[in-house]
Amino acid sequence: MALLDAEMAGFWAKLPLIRKLLLSHPEVEFLWWMDSDAMFTDMAFEVPWERYKDSNFVMHGWNEMVYDQKNWIGLNTGSFLLRNGQWALDILDDWAPMGPKGKIREEAGKVLTRELKNRPVFEADDQSAMVYLLATQREKWGDKVYLENSYYLHGYWGILVDRYEEMIENYHPGLGDHRWPLVTHFVGCKPCGKFGDYSVERCLKQMDRAFNFGDNQILQIYGFTHKSLASRRVKRVRNETSNPLEVKDELGLLHPAFKAIKVSSS
Repeated sequence: MALLDAEMAGFWAKLPLIRKLLLSHPEVEFLWWMDSDAMFTDMAFEVPWERYKDSNFVMHGWNEMVYDQKNWIGLNTGSFLLRNGQWALDILDDWAPMGPKGKIREEAGKVLTRELKNRPVFEADDQSAMVYLLATQREKWGDKVYLENSYYLHGYWGILVDRYEEMIENYHPGLGDHRWPLVTHFVGCKPCGKFGDYSVERCLKQMDRAFNFGDNQILQIYGFTHKSLASRRVKRVRNETSNPLEVKDELGLLHPAFKAIKVSSS
């Protein structure tokens, strides 16, 4: 990703890639961006698409934290939905100016730290820039931005991964929220780079648990499950059958009823 634009590295590498994807695929109505440190952990959750019929940009966040408090963690840009169209291209253009590495990004970081609540001192990042953009230009962008918090479009791993067993015991897939998160996002983990906020060992261990938590929802359709969330080994949990293809798919994951979407020809 970083090779797409030498000046938009690190936090910002996603922007030129997203722009290219939007322009290359005009047939796509919504682009769902997910950072490489995030993964789906609820395979049965259905996104409430009808809720976003008048919105172009859906992020996990809170209106009061962004617009009233200007809190730098009032939203998260690690997993979001962006409607393909001129509006998306325009907001990408307004989002990008703080991104070029070097002096521009460093000076922009000082502005963001001064203007946003509780933001530490570091170079400009895409998330803080989006909070700043919305808080200072709400009239221009706000009516088409939906800050979602009824389910976990972004779920911070630190408050989730140690509760997976509790979730399995008490809840079920399809909820998408704190009871069974749609997305578990490993914010602060950088196992392939430097300067991570958490140890590589801890991050990789919990990433494995998150993967196995999601994987179990598929394996169980076929009568298997991981021996534990910490193990990649699987065990059989259902007796053998003479009709292995006639499996019980309670979550509707094998043959989901896809909704037809009409794409404008204009």
